[in-house]
Amino acid sequence: MSDFGEFNWPLTTLWVGLVTIGLVAIYSATQGPVAEFLPAYIQVNFYKQLISFGLALLLLVGLQYVSPRTFREGSYVFYAGGLLLMVLTLLFGREVNGAKSWLVLGPLNLQTSELMKIATVLAVANYLTSQRNLSAENLKTALTTVLIILVPTMLVIMQNDSGTAIIFLALIPVVLFWSGLPYGISLFIISPAIIGYLSIIAWYWGLAAAVFLTLLVFILQRRTWLTFTSFATGILLVIGVQVALFQVLQPHQRARIEAFTNPSFDPQGAGWNIIQAKTAIGSGGLYGKGYLEGTQTQLRFLPEQWTDFIFCVIGEEFGFAGAGIVVLLLTGFTIVLLRSAANHKHPFAQLVIVSVAAIYFTHFFINIGSATALIPIIGVPLPFISYGGSALITNTLMLGICLNLDFHKRQFSIYR
Repeated sequence: MSDFGEFNWPLTTLWVGLVTIGLVAIYSATQGPVAEFLPAYIQVNFYKQLISFGLALLLLVGLQYVSPRTFREGSYVFYAGGLLLMVLTLLFGREVNGAKSWLVLGPLNLQTSELMKIATVLAVANYLTSQRNLSAENLKTALTTVLIILVPTMLVIMQNDSGTAIIFLALIPVVLFWSGLPYGISLFIISPAIIGYLSIIAWYWGLAAAVFLTLLVFILQRRTWLTFTSFATGILLVIGVQVALFQVLQPHQRARIEAFTNPSFDPQGAGWNIIQAKTAIGSGGLYGKGYLEGTQTQLRFLPEQWTDFIFCVIGEEFGFAGAGIVVLLLTGFTIVLLRSAANHKHPFAQLVIVSVAAIYFTHFFINIGSATALIPIIGVPLPFISYGGSALITNTLMLGICLNLDFHKRQFSIYR
C-alpha cells in the first residue's frame, strides 16, 4: 500500500468526532434519568451503537486494503444484488414504524435500502464513466441515469419509506450536474422541490418562486422550450399542491402539513413533535442546560430522541454552542469530501465521492431542518450521530470507499 501519510486524516478525524458526539447524545437520550421512562430494549441502544461503531471501524480499516478496481468492476453486481434484497424485503421484511424496510437474516436485522444507496452510487458512477461522452446533455445518458436511480426509489416508496426515497431522488441533479449537465437544466430539475416547498407555505410564495426560477433558467440557458417548460411546470405544481392539500390528502395528512405551518393549531396532536423539538432547542440557550440535565430529553417529551430528533438533545443540553459545533463539523465533513473529489483525476472516483457527499448533505439538511421546523418533519436520521447500527455501518462503508478511492488516486490512471 501507499504511505499512510497520504491518507485523508482530516476526514477520518471528522468522522470520529461525529460518531463520538452521537454516542454521547445517545447515552443521554437512553441511559440518563430518562431511562426510567424507557423500555429495556431502548435502554440498550447505547451499547448496541457502541458495538456497531467497533464493527464500522474494522470495516473502515479493512476497506483500505481492497483494490479500487473492485468497486467499479463489481458495481452492477452490487446493484443487482441490492435490488434482490429490496424485493425480498418487500415480500418477507419486518415493518418498523410503518415502513417495511428491514430484512431479518437470523440474528441480523438488515435495512436493505441503506445498502442500496451504496450500490446505486457505484452503478451510476460506473455507467456515466463508461460513456464516451461524459456530458449528461446526451438525453439517452441522462434518462438511463435517472432510470438507474428511480428503480430503487420506487422500491423504497413501496416500502413506505418516503424519507429514504427523497435521499435517492436527491442524487439525480447532483450526478447529472457533475457529469456535465448545463446550469440551466440542473436548476430546472431541482426547481420543483423549491416551488413545492414554498407552495405548501402559501400559494403566492410558490408562484413567486416559479416566476423567479423561470427567469433564472432563461438567463442561464436561453432556450425558449426550456423556459416555457419551466414556467408551465411551476404553475402546474403550484396548482397541484393546492389541489392536493384541500382535495386529495386525508384529514390526518393535512394535519401534518398544517402542523408544519402552524404547530399550535393542534399542540397535543399533529403539532406535538414540532413544538417539543423547538422547545428543546430553544430552551438550551447559548451553552445548554448541562449534560444529562435537559428537561425535554430526560422527562421524555422529545419524540424519537435517540434517532430523528437527536439534534434536539444536543441543542438542549449543550446549547447553541454545541449545536453550532455539530453543524460546523457536518459542514466541514461535506467540504472535505468535495475537495477530495475535486482533487481526483478519475471521473469514476469523482462521481462516487460527490454522490456520497450529496447523500450525507441531504441527510444533514432534512434531519436538522425537521428538528428546527424549517421543513416538514421527515423521518431521516443524522448520519454518524443518530442511533442505528445499519445506518452507521452503511454510512461508514460509503466513507470507507471514498477514503479508498482518495488513498489510491495515484494508481487510478491504469484503471481508465
